[in-house]
Amino acid sequence: MKPRLKTRWDLPPKEAAALQRELAARVEREDRLPKRLRLVAGADIALDARAGVGFAGVVVFELPGLDEVERVSVSGPLEYPYVPGLLSFREGPLLLEAFGRLSCRPDLLTFDGQGIAHPRRLGLAAHLGLVLDAPSIGVAKSRLCGTHREPGRRKGSRAALRDGAETIGAVLRTRDGVNPVFVSTGHRVSLETAVRLTLACCDGYRIPKPTRLADRFVGELKRADE
Repeated sequence: MKPRLKTRWDLPPKEAAALQRELAARVEREDRLPKRLRLVAGADIALDARAGVGFAGVVVFELPGLDEVERVSVSGPLEYPYVPGLLSFREGPLLLEAFGRLSCRPDLLTFDGQGIAHPRRLGLAAHLGLVLDAPSIGVAKSRLCGTHREPGRRKGSRAALRDGAETIGAVLRTRDGVNPVFVSTGHRVSLETAVRLTLACCDGYRIPKPTRLADRFVGELKRADE
């Protein structure tokens, strides 16, 4: 799975923020998905900030049973500094390298991070979805921006995540009584569909299986390196 949009990852912060605004205008917020959604990938990265190293992993599952199909990983130096709001510039290159090692092309990419629920509407899921020209959604554990009310306590309950007058995501309860997750469009997936697919990828835990197992995978890689 190779990038289909060439872009720079080494820009100074001010130029990187300007590029985010430019690319955000190209993100598609409506559904453009395969008629049969079969393969869904979860992607995550673990960082060893002291060593300046990242461990990126992608785990692919087959719907509807969420059986694992493939997993790949890569590790390497973190070339971009930590700058709030520019995490995709720090994490994106290694994640793209991991995606490049897949033998399959997933129908949907899910990220442990934000989609358009970002101050400049280009979080990791939106940025990489656009670069890979693939449907993508962000499923984050915490809020980056916006305001919301608390959703109901039952699984499937949701509340709008808003930034001013704009709805930028959904605060979704994926299991009765647990903290919600923050779902947002990445690329070529509407918010309604992103919520539906997030719930379809849940298997009794708060975090959907693709991103939960990707998170576990990269954590294991980091610990093994230590």
